Amino acid sequence: MTTTTKVFLGIVGAAAAGVVIGMLIAPDKGSELRKKIKDNCSDWAGQLSDLFHQGKEKVDDLAAEAGNKYRG
Repeated sequence: MTTTTKVFLGIVGAAAAGVVIGMLIAPDKGSELRKKIKDNCSDWAGQLSDLFHQGKEKVDDLAAEAGNKYRG
């Protein structure tokens, strides 16, 4: 794992922990809190999936470009 990846994952983890702590401190009923956490986790999962998909496309593009330069 590269340093950039580790830093990115650290930032994402810290942000997620901050949001969860904020939700736990909020004066909501337990059922409302669980729904908020579930909804936010679903949103984050979708966003991370999109981010990884975009990253994979970028890596594939760079690999194709490198292959073209090598053959070229």
